[in-house]
Amino acid sequence: MEKHLRQTIDYPYTLMYEEVYKAARNKPDVSAYEFQGKKTRYEDFVKKIETVAGGFSSIGIGKGDRVTICMPNTPQAVDSFYALNRAGAVSVMIHPLSAVEEIEFYLSKTDSKAIVTLNLFYEKIKSAVENTGMSIKIIVADIKDELPFPKNALYPLTVKGKTRIKYDSRTVFKWSNFVREGHKKGAPEKPDNKYDDEAVILFSGGTTGKTKGIQLTNLNLNALALQTGVAAGFSLDGLRMLSVMPLFHGFGLGIGIHTALIHGGTCILVPQFSVETYARLIKKEKPNVLPGVPTLFEALLRTDGLQGFDMSFIRGMFCGGDSLSIELKKKVDEFLREHNSSIQIREGYGTTECVTASCLTPYDYYKEGSIGIPFPDTYYKIVKVDTNEKLPPNHDGEICISGPSVMRGYLDDPDETARTLRPHGDGRIWLHTGDMGMMDEEGFVYFRQRLKRIIIVSGYNIYPSQVENAIDAHPDVMYSCAIGIPDKYKMHKVKAFVVLREGVEPSEKIKEEILENCRKKVFRFGVPSEIEFRRELPKTLVGKVAYRVLEDEVNESVR
Repeated sequence: MEKHLRQTIDYPYTLMYEEVYKAARNKPDVSAYEFQGKKTRYEDFVKKIETVAGGFSSIGIGKGDRVTICMPNTPQAVDSFYALNRAGAVSVMIHPLSAVEEIEFYLSKTDSKAIVTLNLFYEKIKSAVENTGMSIKIIVADIKDELPFPKNALYPLTVKGKTRIKYDSRTVFKWSNFVREGHKKGAPEKPDNKYDDEAVILFSGGTTGKTKGIQLTNLNLNALALQTGVAAGFSLDGLRMLSVMPLFHGFGLGIGIHTALIHGGTCILVPQFSVETYARLIKKEKPNVLPGVPTLFEALLRTDGLQGFDMSFIRGMFCGGDSLSIELKKKVDEFLREHNSSIQIREGYGTTECVTASCLTPYDYYKEGSIGIPFPDTYYKIVKVDTNEKLPPNHDGEICISGPSVMRGYLDDPDETARTLRPHGDGRIWLHTGDMGMMDEEGFVYFRQRLKRIIIVSGYNIYPSQVENAIDAHPDVMYSCAIGIPDKYKMHKVKAFVVLREGVEPSEKIKEEILENCRKKVFRFGVPSEIEFRRELPKTLVGKVAYRVLEDEVNESVR
């Protein structure tokens, strides 16, 4: 075990794009990414980054400016991410299926100067931009522009309805024109940004469950990628990463994209995942590293078309985003053995506040129920809840993390930052995760439960307060409570308990109006799959809704 615990790394004082450029110099002819069969070599990828950086410069984007990327995993999204870094700007990564009000919040919160999106989402983006009252430029890309022939010719036939977009030279830009201007202007001067400057903003709930902008630096992303390379335990030469986890997710961005690229690997970009296409994707692309959430690996077990298929090409399978149950791990490991693979699925743990994983099951060693050992140069400490007091091994407490991937702070929220990033007596700054866990004598970490109230659906964080706010906005609702309930495929789904105002009787009409309100205001995985009307809900001694009582009721009913 000592070999796992003593590793350390020399970290570069560079920007993210510079690390990718290093890989490009070493492997110019390797595919940086592949999309629907179309390959982009590192040499060409660097040229695209330079051109797109010129495009951003041509519309006035420069050092420190924030630009929102509201895209699935497409080439334009990856190009934009690194081009913004090249221009010295900051990428704000958000889910393209976010509701209009959520997008409006993200744009306003980050003071974004522009937003990059697909034509499929234009109407929603346009509404959100107008609602902010801010001057925000919209850059509109089209998937078909990155498809190989004949897919590019056939793609428009698969799109239902046509979005009419009025492009102009000041506020709404067509991607192809934007790139053309970038080519004319040329790349901007090399930015003088520092390795510890803000480079990316991701969104999470923080320790209080409120939506927070998480400020991540160049070092945070670079350190994560290098740590992952060391912790992997196998050669990353010829790496082919199945980049199915989305860019707006720390796991998808930090592991699925950046880790692969700075190691000279290939990202197989998957804009939309479905169980039906999973087997075909694996058989065709033969990725040797598969990162994902438990629902993805549960889907692997249900996928037709892999019977008898030799999967010995897989070097690593990493699970994060939610807890991997002991039973699911056993089933996946058995599946791998049946398909001629000698590896095991490995579980990681982390938070968006340190990009993503900061702890991982070793390559060749597993302790049942453990989430592994800390990454190189990353320290874990278990403390007594609401204190900085370190607990001895095998005692449950709050998980705290210190290391080079820990965030800079929460955007415009010094109080929450101070609650979460705390100096301890050892001189280190510790991230208080809000999660309960334990560490044994060998340094293996065990996750117990979340202290902060959160629901994880298919690996995505859903904050009950946001769902409840959308429900409570209905004029006939007195109050509500949203909880996560077990789901066979998504691990959890949202159920809402609703108390109506005096004299109002439950009806399908009210239920549908509540659901419609949720569809407008919250991310689609946060829309309740069930609504139960009650006359009253259990309360705590201080009068708050006792959501844990409701969770216990549901868990009892499914046993």
